[in-house]
Amino acid sequence: MRKSKKIFWLFLAPCLITFCIAVVIPTLTGIYYSFTDWDGLHANCDFIFLDNYISAVRDIYFQNAFVFTFKFVIITVIAVNVVAFAAAMLVTQNIKGKNLFRSIFFMPNLVGGVLVGFAWQFIFCDVFDSIGEILGINWLCDWLSTKSTGFWGLVILVVWQMSGYMMLIYIAQIQNIPENLLESARIDGASSFQCFWKIKLPLMMPAFTIGLFLTLTNCFKLYDQNLTLTGGGPAKATEMLTMDICNTAFSRNMYGMAQAKGIIFLIVVALITVSQLMFTKSKEVEM
Repeated sequence: MRKSKKIFWLFLAPCLITFCIAVVIPTLTGIYYSFTDWDGLHANCDFIFLDNYISAVRDIYFQNAFVFTFKFVIITVIAVNVVAFAAAMLVTQNIKGKNLFRSIFFMPNLVGGVLVGFAWQFIFCDVFDSIGEILGINWLCDWLSTKSTGFWGLVILVVWQMSGYMMLIYIAQIQNIPENLLESARIDGASSFQCFWKIKLPLMMPAFTIGLFLTLTNCFKLYDQNLTLTGGGPAKATEMLTMDICNTAFSRNMYGMAQAKGIIFLIVVALITVSQLMFTKSKEVEM
């Protein structure tokens, strides 16, 4: 037993060391700097206690980014999971070319965030403008020039990119549902809708738990697409939390305040994701 424990820790050591270097040490360092006035340029810094946190909460840009991000996350998480679940239900039916459809739905996930942002910027700014001018539809012109259209542009981009990956999670869970359970329900006279609502949907809860968790975390930390699609404009109206934190650190040289914003962001996201996991876990049923 002692020998097996030593081997266990020997194999686990590289992962633990990497985790400490990449996550634990930077997090603890960030917490320390969040209580200082470090500007990122000079080695010396003074300890200012909670001043950064107070300033962060009072920062109008941080407040706007907070509200904008929460609206974006709520709508995008629902949209991504609904589209992904619908696509999973479609490609698990006995239809021709379902494997081809799976590949097509998944392909957007293979494209990097920066490239996706620039591609959709071209679509919204050039393609939409051309269609709007030809058809005389004014609301298609200057699509990313307002807060509302910039918001929906980000939603469309993320739903298009993330739905394919979530679809694979739902496909795996759908295929894991025992067919004899559905056959028994049909023999007892259950309709297709009843089989879906009473059997498939409850048994899909483990996939919903994973899907909601992944989409929540990915939407909260979205940066590449926000930077390349709107750049936070117009006038910081579409600036999300991650971009506001980066701008505070690298544009305003207020690294201490940026770290304080990051810690607040971390706590809020952790509370939301833990609550989501506890809630959806409680709804799961065993086969």
